[in-house]
Amino acid sequence: MEQAESGRIVEAIAQRREGSRWVLACGEEEIHMNDSEAPEGLGEGDAVRVFLHPDRRGNLTATSLLPRMEVGSYGWAEVIDTDGRDGIRTDIGSSVEVIVNPADMPKIRGLWPKPGDRLYMTLRTDKGGNLFGRLVTEERIMDEFVDAPASIFNKNLKARPYRLLPVGAFMLSEPEKYRVFVHHTEMKFEPRLGQELDVRIIGVRDDGSLNGSLLPRKEERIGDDAETVLRYLNGAGGKMPFGDKSTPDEIEEMFGMSKAAFKRALGKLFKERRIIQEDGWTYLKESRE
Repeated sequence: MEQAESGRIVEAIAQRREGSRWVLACGEEEIHMNDSEAPEGLGEGDAVRVFLHPDRRGNLTATSLLPRMEVGSYGWAEVIDTDGRDGIRTDIGSSVEVIVNPADMPKIRGLWPKPGDRLYMTLRTDKGGNLFGRLVTEERIMDEFVDAPASIFNKNLKARPYRLLPVGAFMLSEPEKYRVFVHHTEMKFEPRLGQELDVRIIGVRDDGSLNGSLLPRKEERIGDDAETVLRYLNGAGGKMPFGDKSTPDEIEEMFGMSKAAFKRALGKLFKERRIIQEDGWTYLKESRE
């Protein structure tokens, strides 16, 4: 019989019912479980898988609603609240909520997860058996991640950052558990810890991990950049003093894109016959007709 310890999923025997709770035998110990936490149809002598955790008085209690992780294993926990002084409150899939220490969060508050984000973590206990969440380490990820197939190249998948660095973000895809690294040059913004992202795979490494990008494909980028130019023209009365001869600094300042990207956007708009150029100015074609 498994030992009764906080943070563990164990098999227990339903010995008897006392009022609104069950008495379970777990090893040599008796553990109480509220009737609301018991599976439907539970009877005396039945074996039941339960998750053990401390109640408000610090006594060990049980629930049959099993979490997505336990002490020694890892899973996804959904962030409920980040405003508490004690830390980040998470839903682990059970009837008990678990706190993650603020010290485990990024130093920049803007990179903390928001409600609805998901953290890949395990459970730990203190000396009193109280539960808290511990984020996955890079060392553990090397054991946890699944080798990605070569066929995933140039496809998109959903992934969440588990480690943020100045050079980029390490992510784990959900549900496949592929390990993905996105260099900072492949981002338009720095993601939050646990944020769900649509990642395009740009490389499959020999160790089975992946390189990804948060930037759109070239053809998609051209379309976005062309829309940026059109919005500017519409807001400027259908004309602008920018074109092929404009400097890279001017383009970056006004449009937030490289000159090469700007020229590709103009080329797309020319091809679609939506703009014309005269004397260094660019015009919406409809404004010159």
